[in-house]
Amino acid sequence: MENKRNMRRIIAEDQNWSLALVPNLSVICLQCIADTFEEKQVFEKLAPDQQDLIQERLSPSLPLHVTANLVPDGLYWRRCCEQRWNVCDISHYGHSWKRMFLERHLENAIELFIPDVTKPKTVLDLLPLCKNDVRRLNISQLLLPVKKPQKGKRAEPFESAFVIFNEEDKASMEHFDFGPVLEKLINLEELHLVYTIKQCGMNFEWSMFEITDRDCRSLAMAVKSCKTLKLLRLRQSQVEDEKCQVLVRYLLDHPSLRHLDLSHNVIGDGGAKAVGELLARSKLETLDLCNNKISDPGAKAIARALSNNVTLSSLNLRLNQVGDGGGQAIAEALENNTTLSHLHLGGNDVSWMTAVALSKVLLKNKTLKSLNLSCNNLGEIGGKALAEAMSQNSTLTECDIRQTDVDEQSAASINAAVWANQRAEWDEQV
Repeated sequence: MENKRNMRRIIAEDQNWSLALVPNLSVICLQCIADTFEEKQVFEKLAPDQQDLIQERLSPSLPLHVTANLVPDGLYWRRCCEQRWNVCDISHYGHSWKRMFLERHLENAIELFIPDVTKPKTVLDLLPLCKNDVRRLNISQLLLPVKKPQKGKRAEPFESAFVIFNEEDKASMEHFDFGPVLEKLINLEELHLVYTIKQCGMNFEWSMFEITDRDCRSLAMAVKSCKTLKLLRLRQSQVEDEKCQVLVRYLLDHPSLRHLDLSHNVIGDGGAKAVGELLARSKLETLDLCNNKISDPGAKAIARALSNNVTLSSLNLRLNQVGDGGGQAIAEALENNTTLSHLHLGGNDVSWMTAVALSKVLLKNKTLKSLNLSCNNLGEIGGKALAEAMSQNSTLTECDIRQTDVDEQSAASINAAVWANQRAEWDEQV
């Protein structure tokens, strides 16, 4: 009978009723703080375990001006990120949920900014809240001003907000001004930009996908004022020679810039000569000019700067038209250069003459680790020259000669030498 009495249970009609003890008074107080956080903002005086409990209970809909400078990185910011975005990889944000939220929130505000329509304070009010946490801005869209319809003219049925501009309109057309933003972001290290519109509707025009002269000048001035910037990436924005020259002029004496990416633009020899001057006066470590219009003269200008450069470790000239004149000039520069470790000359209309020049470099240069000559017509002569040089080289661990018409025997010899160098490098690391 006693055992049966101990096994008896009480099932309450109230589904929320629990056998658990009444919560501690401290837990009730913490829940009250979480519920009234916007008014009282009591956080720093709490113990770490109490702060964690508050972060679990704070509402993600709290205004940013309340939480940004008060709530540290932790569960609250994780909840905010996961509620707003489906993909949340904090490994790209220094493993900080708070940094991820503030960076992406600011990026979204800039990408949706419409000049002369959106109030500047929409973005400027965010800067004091996120200036200490934002390290990188990755802007994938920059909108244009909205053209005011002419009086008496009916709008087309599929006309979007981003209307086609005529020549008179283009003179005054400009995108978002980064000057005030970069000036306030005191810890910004990376700036990734694309001057494009993701959804232009039926009003597609190439002018929607390019940086204007005024944009370029204001951006250059803004980058110059940002003394902490280490990486500038300006891709797919129709940057040509004049705009490249303007940009470089403001970057010549930048104290911290180490990585410059101007790939997928329309930079020609004039812009390449300006970049050569930048190499001579800056401390760049990586330079990416992939998929531009650089030919022989521009490549020679870069080669002259490369000959005396002591900081650049990676140069990407893939998909240009440097030809054998430019290729041989770069090879000659490598005879003096002692820092470049990665060189990409794929798809540059170079032939066996460039391959022969580079093979002479491989006999002496002990710095170059990676060489890409793919999609060029090196032929049998170029292949044999590279194979002979690689038989005496012990440092090159990557050599891409795909689609170069190199004969199979030379290609096998080159690959065998590369694999041997890779194994030797691995053994040293172990």
